[in-house]
Amino acid sequence: MMPLYDDERLDYLLAKENMHIIQSPTVFSFSLDAVLLAHFTYVPIKKGNILDLCTGNGVIPLLLSRRTNASIVGVEIQERIIDMAMRNVKLNDLGDQLTMIQGDLKEMQAELGHSKFDLVTCNPPYFRTPEKTEHNKNDFLTIARHEVYCTLEDVVKACKLHVRPGGKVAMVHRPGRLVDIIALFRKYRLEPKRIQFVYPKKGREANMLLIEATRDGKADLTTLSPLYIYNDDNTYTKEAEDIIYGR
Repeated sequence: MMPLYDDERLDYLLAKENMHIIQSPTVFSFSLDAVLLAHFTYVPIKKGNILDLCTGNGVIPLLLSRRTNASIVGVEIQERIIDMAMRNVKLNDLGDQLTMIQGDLKEMQAELGHSKFDLVTCNPPYFRTPEKTEHNKNDFLTIARHEVYCTLEDVVKACKLHVRPGGKVAMVHRPGRLVDIIALFRKYRLEPKRIQFVYPKKGREANMLLIEATRDGKADLTTLSPLYIYNDDNTYTKEAEDIIYGR
């Protein structure tokens, strides 16, 4: 039996009863953005190397393992959270495919090398935090949500460093940062190729975006159809339900 600490709980990963994930409401629990990114991104199917930055409890590598046989590395700076990720790998018997590393994404070149990955994914901190008073009282959540240890530019620079020429970078973020994301992607020779806006429901503003770029790619951006999460009666739309329940 895998040990659980403090307020940790054991959940099913999506509706797949053969996969579980350790979570904690005060330390780290995955949210819809991770599920959507894991569904949205390109993956090499049979072989290759994938890197997930800001991996948290390893949810994106766990989800991607259902789509690919590629080797997947997750990097997370917080010791307490990477411990959850490592236990999640063991819990699901994925040690031959998934590797979790504690480290700062700004300082991983010695361990991960340069231009070695076919795909780099990232669900980074969304919010700038100019004042200490704006931090969440929970340090774990502050670091996960705010640019405390890494800025958006740090993330994009790391993605470019580790993805191979012609490889893919996929990210989930807030629509308000779209101009920043595209400007930084192009600064680091990551050409945006696909983008999708996610809406809570029809008639509302988008609250998430999914974007994928190719290193050293040519300019040619495809905007996918909008993804709506809820119907007017607050039930999941068919498309969202299929993604959330892993159908």
